[in-house]
Amino acid sequence: MSFTLDASAILAILLDEPGGDYVYAQLADSQISTVNLSEIYATLIDSGMPVEEIEAIIDPLPFRIRSFREPHARQAAQLRPLTKSLGLSLGDRACIAQSIFNGLPILTADRRMAEASAPLAIDIRMIR
Repeated sequence: MSFTLDASAILAILLDEPGGDYVYAQLADSQISTVNLSEIYATLIDSGMPVEEIEAIIDPLPFRIRSFREPHARQAAQLRPLTKSLGLSLGDRACIAQSIFNGLPILTADRRMAEASAPLAIDIRMIR
């Protein structure tokens, strides 16, 4: 099955967290926004990992990287009033916007994201 991946889903693989094996099995058919990819890089850089090492780990992963374009930016902004009470970040809203545009469910480890499923009427699935 194809999914839009949240940064937390990829980090579950890279940090050997629960649910990472399930996400890994979905990678070849799934995609991630460049905004969420940036979140992954930032998290790993914060942990002290050099960019070159991050690239060596991420580059072979078989997911599709999708651009975050102007229509995505507008959609993410329109989601703000609907998701503000949940504390969703720009990265979260970028993931949701990508999912809406591509008609794919989201895979995440973030419970706040999952809470957005009902109010937004989108398919958000927890990996654990």
